[in-house]
Amino acid sequence: MFGAEKGRSETLDGKGLYIGIVQARFNESVTGALAQACLAELAALGVEPDRIDHVRVPGALEVPVALQAMAERGGYDALIALGCVIRGETYHFELVANESAAGVSRIALDYQLPVANAILTTENMEQAVARQTEKGRDAARVAVEMCNLLDDLG
Repeated sequence: MFGAEKGRSETLDGKGLYIGIVQARFNESVTGALAQACLAELAALGVEPDRIDHVRVPGALEVPVALQAMAERGGYDALIALGCVIRGETYHFELVANESAAGVSRIALDYQLPVANAILTTENMEQAVARQTEKGRDAARVAVEMCNLLDDLG
């Protein structure tokens, strides 16, 4: 590697960032908690509330469509995907989990825009509830960290 190492700084700086959040309504008790934790962490990192656009969609499969619309609109420094898919008795879980993750990744790559994926995929509601706050905070930190990194890479 040439030059100094670039990566996670000790302090994440969200000042001046414009963030878009897409939250799935399905399993809303979990996705609402994800959103609350994410918004609180964004505020703690210095992202101003008026620089956050927060939209809701029916479920995890609709999240990438809204992310794409936001990316096409432009002006965002990062996007955040929030959702919760809980395993059931059919193949539907795998379909929704895999396709939503692929769609989120595709938006990040196609638009060269950080997209933090906090669409939980769990075996049951208890696992989802156990992760909702931590993963909401993590999504905010990932978004800000990637913005800071891309800014450093210039």
